[in-house]
Amino acid sequence: MVQAYILIQTEVGKASTVAEVVGEIPGVTRAEDVTGPYDVIVRAEADTVDDLGRMVVARIQHVEGITRTLTCPVVHL
Repeated sequence: MVQAYILIQTEVGKASTVAEVVGEIPGVTRAEDVTGPYDVIVRAEADTVDDLGRMVVARIQHVEGITRTLTCPVVHL
């Protein structure tokens, strides 16, 4: 299982809606509005890195109101 945090920037006033929509995507375990340089932080998981990439590119980045994403895979050192 691969886990990641996905940091999302949104259009002005869209953070709440984006968090709600992204939170319904299969594989997303949590989506929350935050303040700072990013507007939404998502915790997601997938079986493989490729599956995680497909989730981000094919599902999350297509949500209306998202302007940029940054995916941060969780590592266990």
